[in-house]
Amino acid sequence: MNEFGSLELRWIQGFANKNTEFVENETVCYTCGNHICFLNLETRTQNAFPSPGRGIGALTANGNSGIFAFSEEKLSPSIYVYSFPELQLKNELKGGAQLDYTSLALSHGGPYLGSCSSLPDHIITVWNWENAEPLCSQPQAGQDVVSLAFNPMNWLQLCSLGTASLTVWNIAKSDSLHVLQPSTIKLPAPGGTFSESQAPSSQNVSNIMAKLHQSTRARLTPSAICWTATSKLYVGCAEGFLLLVDPESHSVSVLFNPTSAESIPELGRNSFQRLTPNNNGLIAVGKDSVVHLQIKGTQINIAQTWQLERPVTTVMYSPDYKTLLFSSNTGQIYVLNPAQSDRIVKIFDVLSGNFVTATLLHNDKDICVSLKESGELQLWSSDGICISSLSLQVEVTCLACCPVAYYAAVGTTTGKVFFIDLNQEQRPRLVHEVLLYHTAVDHLVFDHDGHYLFTGGSDSHIYVLEARPSKMFSVIGYTVLPGCILSLSAQCNRDNNEVNVLALCAGEEDRKKDGSLLTLLSLPTQNLGGPDSIDRHGCLSSHVLKVFTFTVPRPLKSCVLGLSEIFAYCHRSKTLQRFVLPEDKGDLYDQQGVELKPVQEVRGHPLGPASLALSPHRLWLASVGRDGLLRIRETASMGRYIELQCHSCRLGGVRNVSFSTDGCTLLTVGLKDGSLVCTNIRVKGEDVSKMNEATQYSKSTACFLKNIFDTENPILINFPVWGQVSPVGTETPEVSGGPSVDVTERDGDDNNLLRAPPSQPTWLESRREGLLNEDREQYSEMKKNLMETIKELRDSIQEMIRDSENQPEHFNLDVEEERRLEAMVEQEVTRVRTEIEWDILEKCYLRDVLKRECWDTMKVISRTIKAFHSDLEVLNYPLKEQTEKELEDLCRVQNMRKLEKAACSLGNLKKDLSAQEEEEEKKVQDAETATLTGSISAQLGYSNPYVYDQFSLKTIEQRINQIVLLQDVIYRIKTAFNADFEALHKQKMKELKRVRDRNKHIREIMLQLDMHEELWEPSLTNSEWPERLLTVEVSEIRAERYLTAEQKEEEERRKLEEERCLAAQADDSRERALDDMMDGVLEVKKEDILKMEIPLPEFVLTKPDIQWSEEEKKAFKEYEKKAKELSEEKEKYKKLLEIEIKKLHQSTKEATERFDENLAKLLEKKVNCTVAIYQEELKITYLVESVLREEEMRSQEQELKLKLEKMLAYKDETGERLKKLEDEVELLQETYDNVVLEDKSLDKDFRRGFSDLPSHMVDCLYKMFKRRPRAQKMRAQMDNSNNSDPFKEHRLCGSQAPDAFSQMLRAMDELDAPANMPEGLSTVAWEKFCHVRRAKVESEQKVKTKALTLAEMQAFLQKKRNEDKAAQEEIKNLSEVLESLHRKRADLLMDTMVQIILKQGQVEVTTTDPTADNADTDFILYHRSVVDNLRSVIRTLAEQKIASMVACKDVRKGMIQLEWENKVMRKQIEDLYDKEKNIKMLRLSEEQQKMTHRSKSDQESHTSKQISSLEKSIALMESTHKKSVQQRLRKIEQLNKWAAAKAKKSADLEQQLPEMQVTVSELRHICEAAAMAENEAAAQEDRYQEIVKRSKLKELARAQAENLAFLGAEVERLTMKNFPSLDQLKH
Repeated sequence: MNEFGSLELRWIQGFANKNTEFVENETVCYTCGNHICFLNLETRTQNAFPSPGRGIGALTANGNSGIFAFSEEKLSPSIYVYSFPELQLKNELKGGAQLDYTSLALSHGGPYLGSCSSLPDHIITVWNWENAEPLCSQPQAGQDVVSLAFNPMNWLQLCSLGTASLTVWNIAKSDSLHVLQPSTIKLPAPGGTFSESQAPSSQNVSNIMAKLHQSTRARLTPSAICWTATSKLYVGCAEGFLLLVDPESHSVSVLFNPTSAESIPELGRNSFQRLTPNNNGLIAVGKDSVVHLQIKGTQINIAQTWQLERPVTTVMYSPDYKTLLFSSNTGQIYVLNPAQSDRIVKIFDVLSGNFVTATLLHNDKDICVSLKESGELQLWSSDGICISSLSLQVEVTCLACCPVAYYAAVGTTTGKVFFIDLNQEQRPRLVHEVLLYHTAVDHLVFDHDGHYLFTGGSDSHIYVLEARPSKMFSVIGYTVLPGCILSLSAQCNRDNNEVNVLALCAGEEDRKKDGSLLTLLSLPTQNLGGPDSIDRHGCLSSHVLKVFTFTVPRPLKSCVLGLSEIFAYCHRSKTLQRFVLPEDKGDLYDQQGVELKPVQEVRGHPLGPASLALSPHRLWLASVGRDGLLRIRETASMGRYIELQCHSCRLGGVRNVSFSTDGCTLLTVGLKDGSLVCTNIRVKGEDVSKMNEATQYSKSTACFLKNIFDTENPILINFPVWGQVSPVGTETPEVSGGPSVDVTERDGDDNNLLRAPPSQPTWLESRREGLLNEDREQYSEMKKNLMETIKELRDSIQEMIRDSENQPEHFNLDVEEERRLEAMVEQEVTRVRTEIEWDILEKCYLRDVLKRECWDTMKVISRTIKAFHSDLEVLNYPLKEQTEKELEDLCRVQNMRKLEKAACSLGNLKKDLSAQEEEEEKKVQDAETATLTGSISAQLGYSNPYVYDQFSLKTIEQRINQIVLLQDVIYRIKTAFNADFEALHKQKMKELKRVRDRNKHIREIMLQLDMHEELWEPSLTNSEWPERLLTVEVSEIRAERYLTAEQKEEEERRKLEEERCLAAQADDSRERALDDMMDGVLEVKKEDILKMEIPLPEFVLTKPDIQWSEEEKKAFKEYEKKAKELSEEKEKYKKLLEIEIKKLHQSTKEATERFDENLAKLLEKKVNCTVAIYQEELKITYLVESVLREEEMRSQEQELKLKLEKMLAYKDETGERLKKLEDEVELLQETYDNVVLEDKSLDKDFRRGFSDLPSHMVDCLYKMFKRRPRAQKMRAQMDNSNNSDPFKEHRLCGSQAPDAFSQMLRAMDELDAPANMPEGLSTVAWEKFCHVRRAKVESEQKVKTKALTLAEMQAFLQKKRNEDKAAQEEIKNLSEVLESLHRKRADLLMDTMVQIILKQGQVEVTTTDPTADNADTDFILYHRSVVDNLRSVIRTLAEQKIASMVACKDVRKGMIQLEWENKVMRKQIEDLYDKEKNIKMLRLSEEQQKMTHRSKSDQESHTSKQISSLEKSIALMESTHKKSVQQRLRKIEQLNKWAAAKAKKSADLEQQLPEMQVTVSELRHICEAAAMAENEAAAQEDRYQEIVKRSKLKELARAQAENLAFLGAEVERLTMKNFPSLDQLKH
């Protein structure tokens, strides 16, 4: 690369959806593409810092120290640490990740940085970025970590937040050794409850076994964290919970639960997305708002709520806690200064999202116009400040600026082209739009002189539009290219007065994104809009538009047109190519596909595809690619270039690039990084002339276009806003006065005029519609005549059709239409037939699959037998064929059992048993077999002789073999029962045949007897005859059967054959001939007796009875005799037939009842077989459960062994590490002891060093030697503006520690000053003293440092010892668990579960559920005789107990009766005593006492006297009341007079009140200013008097209480004296 200059970053804009960090008090930083932007919140200026590596990954900053760090995006990425504002590299950290970093965090104090890597290692690393060395790391620790946060008060604590986990990492430190120790915080369940205790419990056997079986439960999802000043964590959850976590005790408390009834509704609707602490509580970011929470203990209150126009994603305080920053992922940054005002100020507003394209206006202001994918058009100043924006509310694709007027053309995905007036930079306007395509507009290009605007779309149409506003942006015409347009560029040749357009098209053999066809279009600059320029449809004519087609050897991705050359990029070879156009193109006009070969080819971008742009003066070629590089080459020698990494290759690189009019400024937009970069070209050395040439070209072009611009631009300014002249129903778009404009803010039904409805026609469609309208107007008369002629023809044809309908053969007028309809019908029939055939095929396939799986594989099909006279039904056992594996396993197990039995028989032969003992043993075995085998299969005769005894199943292999043998027993039972079932089924088939035969005979007899009765004729159901389900009867098909031609012929032949057979049967000539030959003397059958009739004589019908002769009378008597005999014969025969019918019915009933009895017996056998099968399956279930338990225990054993091995390895490792640490601590202890001895020796050697001085002088110096400067207390300034900092006090206290020794040394310099030298001491001695004292101070500091290091190492050593002890305890617990598991396995093998069959009433168990987990399933077996004897004893004792209970009941009943009577009498006595007491305590007045001694007459006289005295008293009281009323009235008159006087006086005082208030306030201020001390003394005196008064009041209250008590006693005494009780009266 031979560089001819350099590229400098001018400005950058954009906003990535990543974090925003404070880098100092007034500056924030954020990621923008391949740069880090710094925004000053005060001045709102912005600076950009390019990444030194490839891209920017994670970003973090520390505003207190001015340090920011970020990672790059590449394999084995590095972390760069820089200082701000110097932007100096502090260090580069390498080796912490293989692919990428997910999160970075800087500590608040100290040079420490935490990082978390992504796949595959997931390493959390803590670095010392000053030394660029990792302090400690933990692999596979952050699989889902999204953020890291250091504890501001303690850098040895680091919290990692995952997508579903929360972990606090404690950094254990011992001198230079650092170890990461995780503490996983277990969050509560979504309901706010804790599934288990958070505190660590002791590790014992039960805990470890519980952990092995512990099931996972859903927990809350953490979404935000922040540290508190007390080293605790606030945790916000996505479910709306707010938690407080104590990392030391691992305790979690719920501060806010949105599901509780007492929750705050406003807070319950939000989820905590970001948290930041302040001095009064917490700032939380929710979905819709930001709230300030005041937290006191567990109480939460909302102090303030902020609602912003965009959702906030980040909130944080500045390092000095004066500014609160809000940022949104949509590109807005807001600032709040709580100390100054409550108003939130928007500092930064750059809409997030990816840029589509950007270009520079053709003016001297270098104004940039950009487009975003969302349809936002933005204008940027030369400094990168957003001037204004216009929301188009539609997806956009391309942009171009006109060189002859201040407007931009915008292409959209809906096929429209918008024309935006940019003369008013603060208020861009939409002035025109045109719809050209129904697809997206892919390309927009102006020629350099502003004659035309060219558009390209995916339909291969190129439209040419007038670029000048004076011609109303009219569409001139279009042309069609031979392929999809991939690239479009234009050049204006002023010498030839033509405009050349180059289009790269994809050929038929090319892929969609590559093209090998170059099409060059040539248009004149004048007289293009004439009538001969286009045809009637708008297509450019050939004499105006010249088209030249070229081909290239390899497909190209993009190209750009020069004056006589073409620059292109080939993605396949990754090269830039230059083609030279032929000078004489006249000969090539008619030729197609002339091949161009590259005259120069250089290496292009390493990552493609790339796009190209040519500078206006055509000397520089810019190329950008997916690698994010911008390269500028000289067109003369393409090998020289300069480059700049503008965008990140990880995010797609660069989308496109554009030049300014002078060619010195370039704009690039990223594909997916959302950034817009403006760069300047700086040329050095000999190439400066090219820069001057570019400037000169720009000036000459501006002068050339000035007159045109002065003419066209005023016309553009006068254009109205698009929509003001629109039809009724739309109004003028409202353009706001601010920098942002939305052109869709209109009323009416058309809310979005920019979106073309599907029915809106394009320009080409509208033109074609206009041509059709013109043709209609031009040929209207001819059309009218033709319509009349057609109407006449139609009438005549319809008349012919009506006539044709009456003819045997129809007349067809339109044979072609008939054929078309027939073809259409045939096509539809074919389609429907195909669909039906496929549907049938699908169902047939499904039927075959089901039949193969559920029918063909069955050896015995499921079948039932139903009884004839009841609902009894018996089902057989469906069986499949035994697989080869099952048969192989059965054969293997049986052979194994044969060998085992043979070995056992050999062992039994050695034993000498008598015959009697063998017989007794056999009897016992026969008696116990049915009980101990656990199944009745042996009784049924279906047992396998090789089945194990239940008590001999000790090993897992035996149990597995037993399962195989039991399955064979079940198969045998089912097979044997199915054989009986099949025999009975065949018997039913025979019975059904017999029933049908009997019914047939009965019908014949009934026919002879002329009877009509419905017979019972059973049949097989579908469950008894399942094969019938697989065959479809003709009667089941409802639809009409479709027959082919062959089937129809076959059906006709069959019908003819049937008719012939019926005709042959109908011809009974043979039988009639036989009757004639035998003359009716054939033997008459008994069946024909009922049909015989004796004919009447002829005279009976011709003569009356009187005229009969004797012979006729005799003949008639003979006739009657024969008729009577025939009738009697008929009656006898009828009775015989009826008896036959009854016999047939009876035989049918008996046969079916016998079958039902057999079926009942089969059902009983089925029940026994089912019981046996269930018993065998139950044994199999027990065996399988025992095998699974053993397998589970084996897996648990393997897991415990693995844990034990790991713990042993860990124990060995910790043992070695502990030994090494003990050696280091011991070595440091020796060093510390030596330092202490050296320090003490300095103290001892002090007097010895100054032995030449007088003793009093030495004493004075020793006192000064011992004296140390006092450490000045750091007092924090009371700054009310910084009251939001929760870490202020702790930070001030912690900041003294690092500076203590430096302050001590500065204070020592003051003590070493000559002014502090004692009198009489020489300067040399003073200097020596100062040197010794400073050495002593340094030694003391060294001792302190060593002591702190030793204490730290000892604490770390103790911690490791505790860990070693815990590991030892864990090993012990695991060993105990392993031993316990071994015992359980042994018990499982020895304690065999046995299934025993006992009759009902022979089992004595508790009432607990034996299937429960904790049920006692251990039972004891006893002999039946023992149980019977025990029951008889129990029965005898029960009878005795019942007798004693009856006797006790009688005695107790009598006792209860007596007790009841006693209680009644006691209650009566108590009532009498109460009445006596009430009478005695009755109080009588003095008058009542006197009345008791008077007679009745005396009492009446006394009453009359009292009445008269009361009447006198009432009269006196009435007179007294009248006098008091008169006195009260007089007093009221006096009070009214007094009130009037007071009201008058009050009015006078109110008039004087303002002056008096002013006077009083002045006097009050004077008194307050002059007598503060007197007021304090007066207040103290008042307080003292109040205390004295309070004590006196207490004494007075006490005395009054005593008086009240005394008076109460006296009242009681007088009451007793005045009202004596009756028992005290003397009669």
